[in-house]
Amino acid sequence: MSPFRLRRLLALAAIVGVADPNGPAFAQRALPTIEVGAAHRQRTTAPRRAATATPRSAPVSPLGAPAPSTVDKQTARLDRLLPKTGANVYRLDRSAIESLPQGNQATLDQILLQNPGVTQDSAAGGSFHVRNEHGNVQYRVNGILLPDGVSGGFSQVMDTGFIGSVSLITGALPAQYGLRTAGVVDIVSRPPPPTPGGNVSIYGGSHATGQSAFDYGAQGSRWEAFASGRLTMNNLGLQNTTPGHEALHDRTRQGRFFGFASYAIDESTKLSFITGTSVVGYQIPNNPRQQPQFAPYGVNWFDSGKLNENQVERTFYNVLALSKSTAELDAQISYFSRYSTVHYVPDAIGDLTFNGVASNVYRAGLVNGLQGDAAYRLGDHTLRGGFTVSGEQSKVINSSLVFPLDADGNPGNTPIGAYDPNVKLGWLAGVYAQDEWKLTDKLTLNGGLRFDQMWQFVTANQLSPRVSLTFKPVEDTTFHVGYARYFTPPSQALAAPTNLAVYANTTQQAEVPLSSPVRPERAHYIDVGVTQRLTPQLEAGVDFYYKRARNLLDDGQFGQAYVQTAFNYARAYNTGVELKALFRDGDFRAYANLAWARQRATQVTSNQFLFGSDEIDYISGHYIYTDHAQTLSGSAGASYVFWGTRGSVSMIYGSGLRSGFANTTHASPYTQLNLGLAREIGTVFDRPLTLRFDIVNLLDHAYQLRDGSGIGVFAPQYGPRRGFFVGLKQAF
Repeated sequence: MSPFRLRRLLALAAIVGVADPNGPAFAQRALPTIEVGAAHRQRTTAPRRAATATPRSAPVSPLGAPAPSTVDKQTARLDRLLPKTGANVYRLDRSAIESLPQGNQATLDQILLQNPGVTQDSAAGGSFHVRNEHGNVQYRVNGILLPDGVSGGFSQVMDTGFIGSVSLITGALPAQYGLRTAGVVDIVSRPPPPTPGGNVSIYGGSHATGQSAFDYGAQGSRWEAFASGRLTMNNLGLQNTTPGHEALHDRTRQGRFFGFASYAIDESTKLSFITGTSVVGYQIPNNPRQQPQFAPYGVNWFDSGKLNENQVERTFYNVLALSKSTAELDAQISYFSRYSTVHYVPDAIGDLTFNGVASNVYRAGLVNGLQGDAAYRLGDHTLRGGFTVSGEQSKVINSSLVFPLDADGNPGNTPIGAYDPNVKLGWLAGVYAQDEWKLTDKLTLNGGLRFDQMWQFVTANQLSPRVSLTFKPVEDTTFHVGYARYFTPPSQALAAPTNLAVYANTTQQAEVPLSSPVRPERAHYIDVGVTQRLTPQLEAGVDFYYKRARNLLDDGQFGQAYVQTAFNYARAYNTGVELKALFRDGDFRAYANLAWARQRATQVTSNQFLFGSDEIDYISGHYIYTDHAQTLSGSAGASYVFWGTRGSVSMIYGSGLRSGFANTTHASPYTQLNLGLAREIGTVFDRPLTLRFDIVNLLDHAYQLRDGSGIGVFAPQYGPRRGFFVGLKQAF
């Protein structure tokens, strides 16, 4: 072969990526990965390449998803520092998220619904539940704990655009995971591309939806930075109170931003900074044809379809972290800060007409804290330890208009004010130590102790042992069994006490005049499971869990505002089984999950004034289902790349949340089916342009999440009706 022909062949090989295994073409071939179970081994199979020209300076997947190698390195470091040994892990990388219907436009809670044991709920009910728990989910970004917001978790705050990978961790958690323990949403931030660049996108369709988004990243020899932002508007911000296609008075405007930057001080030391902002404004959807119950100022008629209630939620968070990694040691210390507010503004006359109260609700919380974690490898042992400490200044103000009651208990027509403020500086602290011991090459023991202390509206602490065994008798089989003792403090803003005296002799007078303080939940938790690779393409798993709790924490919406108030059940148990499977073969990927679960509790022991006397009496003598308990839930999906087009389908199923007096009945079962198509349709300035089309609720099934009854349920909520959406994404 002549030197000229050899040079031509080498140049051609470099262009298509054959000469460089780390080159763009190989990055382009990265498949979406979804990991099921702790023992999943990452497998990569090259799909057929879409016939779309892609410049060498911008390595992207056939449909615009970034190469995941940097995320995998970060994930590996965090797994050494904060392992998931003995727990269940379900992981979606960036490409897997893009493969779902709606892809990057889906919210984090919609993505998490594709995990086993995760069930759907309304925004008022917390959006989703893990293993039938209300809330009790912690969020971590790059291993750093983000404290609760005043209006619930972070699922509606985080922008999907900044996620490099997201893992849901459940079961008997290792000792480093404290406080919120129903599940850990573990997020690794999205890395910048090898060369400066990003994407801009527009997306819109049904319910007057309009969305614009961007992401941009760059890196140098020692530094890297990435930012993403999104503006969203639509007419279905919160769940519809009717089965119709469009809700009444449900416009929302939402803005989110995320930024990440890091600097390598030396080969083993890195300084990182994370910042995020979410500002969301909601109109509260109206429930038409309601009958007036009161006559403020003599007004005895009001159209409930014309109420004008509004709520604004703001969240700002920042994290500064210093990490060190050597052959034997991984360590990280971080400072975190979070400020969040929620403000509900009533329709004064309308709320008084229908409810006898119009409450202006304001909640704010400022948290600052430190977290430190370290792992040291010593032969067959990996020793780990760490701490977290945080202080929160919370402010809860309920400023209400209520009707006074006369001597016969009848309400007047002229409202009076009731002012109930509460300000508290509270503290949380925790410390842990554990040892991961490889007894043999097939058997690993992970044992640890955790101590947590709270100084909030109540003072309490607990020493919590954790232990798990992981057994791999053969390469493709992994068994795990674990026990954990859990200590869960209530969210400080949700546990703020109510001054019942200010509501005495008014329409808000409590039927049960008791307001015992909300206490931390204490629980014993056992989890047993197995993951099996049945064929090179198919992996399946089954997991069993049992929880016995004292002072079970629960929340409910007990008024017009979309905020939660906490209370305790004296005793409870939670049990369930989860089945999961994943199949991948070339361009085809499919998964399916099915879960059976039951959570029951008895005796309300705090904030008893939230309940009627008949409910209190019934619950005192019976184990009842909690309102968020759902017996059966499932999810499934598939995606396939054909002729350069990625088609995807996803499905969620629920047997119905609880309803009725003391949660003795349940809503009807439902299924929601979604479809998505995405294709690179060309290039603009030598960068790919991607078109996507999505259908939400393909079968247009009108289903209820809540019927307006049950404990802590204020109004009916329906799932979304069929919607059509189109988007364009341009790389630059």
